[in-house]
Amino acid sequence: MTELHLADFVASIESLYPTDTAQSWDQVGLVSGDLDQPIRRVLLAVDPTVAVIEDARASGVDLLITHHPLLMRGVHSVATTSAKGAAVTSLIVGDVALYVAHTNADVADPGVNTALAAAAGLSSTEPLTYEEGHPLGLVGDLAAETTLRDFAARLAAALPAAPAGLRVAGDPDAKIRRIAVHGGAGDGAFDAVRASKADVYVTADLRHHPALEAREESRGGPPYLIDAGHWATEWLWLESARTQILSALGARADSVEIQVSIRCTDPWDFTVATDSHATTPHTPEAPAES
Repeated sequence: MTELHLADFVASIESLYPTDTAQSWDQVGLVSGDLDQPIRRVLLAVDPTVAVIEDARASGVDLLITHHPLLMRGVHSVATTSAKGAAVTSLIVGDVALYVAHTNADVADPGVNTALAAAAGLSSTEPLTYEEGHPLGLVGDLAAETTLRDFAARLAAALPAAPAGLRVAGDPDAKIRRIAVHGGAGDGAFDAVRASKADVYVTADLRHHPALEAREESRGGPPYLIDAGHWATEWLWLESARTQILSALGARADSVEIQVSIRCTDPWDFTVATDSHATTPHTPEAPAES
């Protein structure tokens, strides 16, 4: 059986997700590891958290592949007194290599957004917009018209379970068919969403002001918004990446085991529903006619 080394995986990953397709601000590629080290077990995850790294070490993993970077911004210490330092130390002490495929995986086909589009029920899509010459997000039509309520329910069933669930803005009974998707944080693409004539925009991390302004611009109509969670909208890609990497390795894939992490790295742990009888913000009454 042929022994695989880290260099073999780097070559295979970069054939699928070329580093030059990442956004200029992004930090992708090999973070830790020796290109000559043997790789027998691999773990795919969204975030390189301390807990995910410890999972990898406990399972005897040689290579951790994550979507999100560990070192997006400059650091001046890797002491274990910080979470970043603890993560770096754990990787090195555990002899675990770390490779990151972020925005280069977003724009790939198949990639993060094609996985999200499939979960949304879209079989044919086109780019939502372009950033730095590369496609960002996708838009397409459902096989049949449905309601916003039913679509949100089907999407929730297709996504991995996360504590915060889905946040939806729009009339539950509104008829919808054209869907735009953007895995991860996508509240900078509202102009493109409107230009695409999408009825619904599925993304995550929608901040108050951009989302409120988008709803104001739509005057209550489409595009309706679904904030489906950052981790959930990107976790879907991991199984696709696993399949693609094994295929890229060819006959040599028999010598490696690649697993997908099931650890939820969504930062929220639980939600509390608002009681309809709780204190309600005061709405001033219209002045009486004189």
